[in-house]
Amino acid sequence: MKTILTTTAIASSIALGLSGASAAMAQTPSVNVATDPSFVPFEMMDPETGEMIGFDMDIINAVAERAGFEVNLTTMEFSGIIPAVQTGSQEIAIAGTTITEERAQVVDFSDPYYDSGLQIIVRANNEDVSSLEDLQGLTIGTKIGSTSYDFLQQELGEGADITPYPGTADMYMALLGRNVDAVLYDAPNVAYFSQTRGEGRTKVVGPLYEGQQYGIVFHKGSEWVEPTNEALASMREDGTYDEIYKKWFGEATSE
Repeated sequence: MKTILTTTAIASSIALGLSGASAAMAQTPSVNVATDPSFVPFEMMDPETGEMIGFDMDIINAVAERAGFEVNLTTMEFSGIIPAVQTGSQEIAIAGTTITEERAQVVDFSDPYYDSGLQIIVRANNEDVSSLEDLQGLTIGTKIGSTSYDFLQQELGEGADITPYPGTADMYMALLGRNVDAVLYDAPNVAYFSQTRGEGRTKVVGPLYEGQQYGIVFHKGSEWVEPTNEALASMREDGTYDEIYKKWFGEATSE
């Protein structure tokens, strides 16, 4: 009888242990996260693995590990990201999203995690454009739903033909194909294209416009804002942020 009782006790302990392990695993929630697959080098599809890679992907994965959630990633066009988070179909988004007062009325933002701005890119043989003023009367490409589109409308209005494109690849191909005279968009993306696919065919001109900061986007009232800010702070303190930054931009941050 003693042997039977002991065996039963051991079996019960094992069952409780397995149950406890399952409960621990269940305590790590899966959170819906949206991104734009065309904003290189922040987020892009690796053709070899079919997985999303980039600066933002490394940032959100490091944040998730520290904040205590798993990333359930969804890709979509940038113009649909804020509405998706606003309506709650996506809890979080990371897509090089500039923090603005208008957006902050419908979604919450993390603390800034990247400093940026807008810059002009033209074909390599263009000697006529060196500033925003030179874009008057020209055809300019940019991205739908971006702050660069709003900036162009505000600064140039009807003084230029502003053409928004659904993806960054579309606007750069339009530039190379002579369908637009110039493109105005986020500086790191413009620089990356000019140094890669646009090398020898394009050049970046003029100063940095509209100093901007990127933030991680959350559904209003999200429980993950504070843990994310704590994770970002710790990543800066222990050097993780700088390691990710140097991996994708080849130099340390200026902070």
